[in-house]
Amino acid sequence: MRLDPVREGPLIGNNLSLPECYELCRRVHKGHSRTYYFSTSLFPKEVRPHVHALYAFMRYADEIVDNPGATTLEEQLVSLESFEQETLSAMAGRAVPNPVLRAFGHTAILCGIKTDLMRAFMGSMKMDTRVFRYPTYEDLQEYVYGSAAVVGLMMCRVVGVRSEEATPHAEALGVAMQLTNFLRDVKEDWARGRVYLPLEDLDRFGYAEEELGRGVVDERFLALMRFEVARARKLYRIADEGMRYIPKGRRYPVVVARHLYEAILDRIEARGYDVFAKRAETSLPYKLRVAAACAWGNPEELSVRYRAVKPGKNAKPFR
Repeated sequence: MRLDPVREGPLIGNNLSLPECYELCRRVHKGHSRTYYFSTSLFPKEVRPHVHALYAFMRYADEIVDNPGATTLEEQLVSLESFEQETLSAMAGRAVPNPVLRAFGHTAILCGIKTDLMRAFMGSMKMDTRVFRYPTYEDLQEYVYGSAAVVGLMMCRVVGVRSEEATPHAEALGVAMQLTNFLRDVKEDWARGRVYLPLEDLDRFGYAEEELGRGVVDERFLALMRFEVARARKLYRIADEGMRYIPKGRRYPVVVARHLYEAILDRIEARGYDVFAKRAETSLPYKLRVAAACAWGNPEELSVRYRAVKPGKNAKPFR
């Protein structure tokens, strides 16, 4: 199932039970993200619904600005603000009509996801209605903190990470995945009027942003992409140092997701950095090979992955 809140209107699910709301989130997750959905399927069954709910919440907001149809930027902002207010109500335990938010609100309460993380995420979604270029990497970091770093922090709550020392590593993984998506989706983002590559980086290699629109792949572009790929890979290394903070039995899917996303960078490199001709993706057989390699590398993790480790403080599987 793919979400289309702009063309089809907001989801209404007053007649859905809570398990049905979670099932809807699972279908949304499967319909929008093959790589992340594959990794999520490796979590113990009591964790998976909460990951689906978190993903569907983020996807719903993202679709408002990424697939806006004929709506104006002002209308998109109004929709985001309305969605944020409904999310706050759901996180406070109040009944809301949107079934995605009913599931996410339940997950947030059970797992201890605080409203400041949600507000930071929504803040970045709102930036997409007014910010279309980022002069420096520092400028971009403001955006990716909300769009990606806090996602890593919310996932920490879902999988039961307790140590605050995990924070920089969780943030690094979220940002690394986001930067990977930016590199993969240069063509799509340009079509939406956005450039997520810092303009200072384009200047560094003498590459004009207009050339992104023409799909120019030359030595300047290769140098630019090598620079951006190296930045993302450095963040993956930082993320690796924090895997030990994830409870045993729940690290494996995170490790698989991390390696599958970095594999997108491998695909980009293998294609000579031409991200304009074809979208860099990994096949199901490749995903299975990566999952097997991760399992082989840490057999102890698999031996405990289905033990009852609670996803958050006072958390329990939904009913």
